[in-house]
Amino acid sequence: MKVAVFGRFYNKTTSSSVETLFNYLLKKDVDAYIETEFYNIIKAAAPNNNYSNFKTFDDLDKSFDLLVSVGGDGTILRAITFVKDIDIPIIGINTGRLGFLATIQVDGIESAIQDIIDGKYTISERTLLSVETVPENKDITSLNFALNEIAVNRKNTTSMISVETHLNGEYLTSYWSDGLIVSSPTGSTGYSLSCGGPVITPDTDSFVLTPIAPHNLSARPLVIPDSTEIHLKVSGREDNHLISLDSRIATLDNNTLIKIKKAPFKIKMIDLLNESFLDTLRKKLLWGEDTRN
Repeated sequence: MKVAVFGRFYNKTTSSSVETLFNYLLKKDVDAYIETEFYNIIKAAAPNNNYSNFKTFDDLDKSFDLLVSVGGDGTILRAITFVKDIDIPIIGINTGRLGFLATIQVDGIESAIQDIIDGKYTISERTLLSVETVPENKDITSLNFALNEIAVNRKNTTSMISVETHLNGEYLTSYWSDGLIVSSPTGSTGYSLSCGGPVITPDTDSFVLTPIAPHNLSARPLVIPDSTEIHLKVSGREDNHLISLDSRIATLDNNTLIKIKKAPFKIKMIDLLNESFLDTLRKKLLWGEDTRN
């Protein structure tokens, strides 16, 4: 088995998880590769740790069997920029906070890796969003996809922006707000949820439009088919605004045409047999918990 390991931090929270993972991979003679920058972070933070048995990678190819992300959901969102469209399954060790995507808990690393080695898992395919701008923006073109959401936001101002929105060529509305989120089902438990959007199960063929602090209070989140092509144009008092693709941000001039649609590929997430989205949802959102007593 050939495994890629990716992370962004090496600190008190992550160090024990990293060491447990690496030691178990060595014990099982797994052919493991550490992303180069993550390897350098580990070497700088813990020079006495000997991980010389591990190789490093800068890019992935189809020879890898899976990628293990060490961190929170944000680390997985970064990991997909390495996986892209080459169909390598991803699983995450949660050393972050909420952990809707990174589902392996610190005390379950060894058993989870063994289950993967034994083939005791299923694959969940996650729809992504892609974006194109007119005129073209080079900061977006190279990595023009997002797993969670694509959002437009105001920049350098406390004033609202107007987000003119068309669906499949038909005018919907102009949102007077701080911005607009276009979320995938995976991203429905992220930024969109915090702005009042609905939770959508990962296998649903839908996107969600969620306005951010809309001035027109009747503006509500809207669920649309994921076959919809969404066109946005932003105007406001400033000359430009922000667009974010998960955790990646770029600046666009106002009146840039933003075209958003379903990406032509999906990301594969590994689901262990003792886990499910509904179970994660219930635990993370404390559904059914009564804290009044």
